[in-house]
Amino acid sequence: MSSNQQRAQLLRELGPFGAVLMGLGSILGTGVFVSVGLVVIQAGGWVLPATLAAAFLALCNALSSAQLAANHPTSGGTYAYGTRYLGPWPGFMAGWLFLLAKSFSAATAALGFAGYLAVVFEIEHPAFQTAVAVTVVVLVTALVVSGLKRSNFGNTLIVGFSVLVLACFAGYGFFFAPESAVSSWSIEGEEASLPVFLQATALMFVAYTGYGRIATLGEEVADPRRNIPRAILWTLAFSALLYGAIAWNLATVPREWLAANPAAPLESVAMRWESPLLAGLIALGAATAMIGVLLNLVLGLSRVLFAMGREGDMPRVFGQVTASRSPRAAILGMGAIVLAMVFIGNVGTTWSFSAFTVLGYYAVTNASALKLTSSERLYPRLFSWLGLVGCLGLAFWVEVRIWVMGLSLIGLGALWRLAMRR
Repeated sequence: MSSNQQRAQLLRELGPFGAVLMGLGSILGTGVFVSVGLVVIQAGGWVLPATLAAAFLALCNALSSAQLAANHPTSGGTYAYGTRYLGPWPGFMAGWLFLLAKSFSAATAALGFAGYLAVVFEIEHPAFQTAVAVTVVVLVTALVVSGLKRSNFGNTLIVGFSVLVLACFAGYGFFFAPESAVSSWSIEGEEASLPVFLQATALMFVAYTGYGRIATLGEEVADPRRNIPRAILWTLAFSALLYGAIAWNLATVPREWLAANPAAPLESVAMRWESPLLAGLIALGAATAMIGVLLNLVLGLSRVLFAMGREGDMPRVFGQVTASRSPRAAILGMGAIVLAMVFIGNVGTTWSFSAFTVLGYYAVTNASALKLTSSERLYPRLFSWLGLVGCLGLAFWVEVRIWVMGLSLIGLGALWRLAMRR
């Protein structure tokens, strides 16, 4: 390690509770307020078994991530693990896929925030949503630049309010929704097929992957071997319970309710339940949750970009830290990239592309975990094998145009690394 790399280290100032909240802040936003509705629109009743299948696959990946992070607690997540256990090229591809996947996820969060505000103010013009999304990306990037402690405090408030709002939605759906607005759960017609189920599982899987933010912040977690695995598993367990409750409610309402505004499905359902108070609460909760997701994504993305810059796989300027040991250049760089993604302007497209790329990312995670020695391993190898096969198998069940574009961008990444190394 060069003297420059020794100086470019981050502070371990994140405790176990803060780590769990960072994971939840990444999950309880776009995943629950937007993606569950998107899956119901495309797959109907398959959302429930897909939620369970995605949770199991996420568990396999979480166990691989947890033991890798415990043994190698540094910034960069699977970029660092892949480089150490598989070699420079697999590591680079993991980092490249993460930057692609989560940049699109961050854009989805910003667009989801704008979508909920558009419903509140009854503004249908696309330019409004784009302008709002751009504004919130700029503001969140500025907050992340101000430091991890302030970011963590803001995230704590956001997560607490999000959980309260989701509990209100689930409780109302179970106990107070009008009988005329609720149908029985079923899988029938053209949607009752294995391909539809697999596509739904792929889309739901990406909704769970916020727990990986804990691993990408590994260099800033105190007592990482003890705190990182526990934080990842608690984050996944809590989010799975909430997803199940929300999925059940959305699976028993007419699909056209969700299709009317795919960027704000929970609020649309609350309005159909004739509960404007609940709809307003959901709109506020969704908006704050989207900001929380965006905040956590910019945090995680900037740490991966920082790690790649430090190793020379990205411009060296991104691998530098300020006097307060903040990766400011990497944060600002990721803010600019997310801004560019926002202009795609389509929630469904950004989410599908994120699903494809993040499945590839976690395939590298599981392959890296299989290289752990017996003394390093915390969980049976079977989970890593299941995670690897599941990720590779599901990656190609998204739309054909998405994985063709994804493979093209992977090829572009290979050319980028060759250019950087030259």
